[in-house]
Amino acid sequence: MNCRVAACATGTSAGVEAPRSVRLRSDRVSAWQRAQGIDAGLLTVFCRHTSASLLMQENAAPEVRGDIERYFARIEPESDDYAPDDEGPDDMPAHLRTALTQVQLTIPVMGGELALGTWQGIYRFEHRRRPHRRQLVLHLLGE
Repeated sequence: MNCRVAACATGTSAGVEAPRSVRLRSDRVSAWQRAQGIDAGLLTVFCRHTSASLLMQENAAPEVRGDIERYFARIEPESDDYAPDDEGPDDMPAHLRTALTQVQLTIPVMGGELALGTWQGIYRFEHRRRPHRRQLVLHLLGE
């Protein structure tokens, strides 16, 4: 049994993510996983933040990303009514969005590849309005 762990910044070359975005990360995660030489195992992707999350979602129709963001804007709008407001009106809704989604994904590795479905993609979902530095931890266990 082999174990590989890496922390990787997501976003631009400066590591800063665009505000309020649903960004596809499958290619970057898959490239790292393939480079590890593990043929069969389990990959865990973990987001180290409380105002960003991970999604396993449709990757063929880009409109899905916009629909997801609009849905969360409707169910968790910005407001000055939340008690913790030291970071602005988007702070608490960002934490609630994270609570409603997830900060980790577990994906099987089969034949040296992530066992994603045809239309599945790994997304990092930024919930804040301002750009932030974000980091994912990748943990691969297998043979």
